[in-house]
Amino acid sequence: MKIGFIGLGTMGRNAALNVLRAGFELVVYDIRPEAFAPLVEKGAQAGSSPADVLDRCDCVVTMVFGPKEVEQVVRAADGFLSTDCRGKYWIDMTTSSPKVMRALAKEFQAKGGHPVDAPVTGSVDAAIRGDMPMFVGGEDTDVEAVRPVIEAMGQLRKVGAYGNGYVAKLVNNQLWKIHAAAIGEAMVTAKLAGLDPAVWWEVMKGGAADSFVLSHDVPSIFAGHYDPSFPIALCLKDLSLIKELMDETGTRNELTRATHDRFKEAGERYGLGAGEMTVCKIIEEDAGIDLRVAGDWVKPWEVAHPG
Repeated sequence: MKIGFIGLGTMGRNAALNVLRAGFELVVYDIRPEAFAPLVEKGAQAGSSPADVLDRCDCVVTMVFGPKEVEQVVRAADGFLSTDCRGKYWIDMTTSSPKVMRALAKEFQAKGGHPVDAPVTGSVDAAIRGDMPMFVGGEDTDVEAVRPVIEAMGQLRKVGAYGNGYVAKLVNNQLWKIHAAAIGEAMVTAKLAGLDPAVWWEVMKGGAADSFVLSHDVPSIFAGHYDPSFPIALCLKDLSLIKELMDETGTRNELTRATHDRFKEAGERYGLGAGEMTVCKIIEEDAGIDLRVAGDWVKPWEVAHPG
């Protein structure tokens, strides 16, 4: 297969590099021309539009900001639907709206294409290593056809029909954001009550309170950078999509609403480019304490590729 990759942000760039490392011929495209360079230097070809990438490839991967951006890739004058989709595979890794994406997938299928949704979880270090868990939805035959591409970037976790990947990703991020917000309250309470933050972290891991967020993201609080590789702007986009899904399903959502409000407050106080864990910095600052812990805390975006 010749692979296309559209969307070369922090996660997309690293995922695309893993596709190259796996030996696939790669064509890349992004609305920012400067994003092409690191991939082209390593052997990728530059595309001129989504349609151009689809024309030149057997399978195209998209990983852009959200549903509006995916819609542009598909429906714009130079988008997928403007050209021949017959026999082409489309893997979308964007955190997006199940409702919107199911509609776009039907349009792509109507022109002979094969859509697969594969939103990812984890952090930028997982994208660098190529072990991102990926929530994969679609026809079994389509998923199997693109399995080598998916497994070049991460771990395939099949969730059923197309669109279920987006649902899995949103409820995954719902729990992630709730826990991220709660960690700040727990850490500050523990320190004010006399428990050292480093000791608190060590004894929480492996117990009932443990999670990926606690194990992976607390060091960004200790280091004081709060992980800008995943900014508040993305958190708020995800939380808006989660709210939309919960409204559609009629689910009670008091905890999720409170978490959304806390992330909005973090964005207002520190800016939309601030790291996701500044949702905890709010509690830290308001308590008048410092949660820094000395140590060699590796930044997620600086981990080395295993190869």
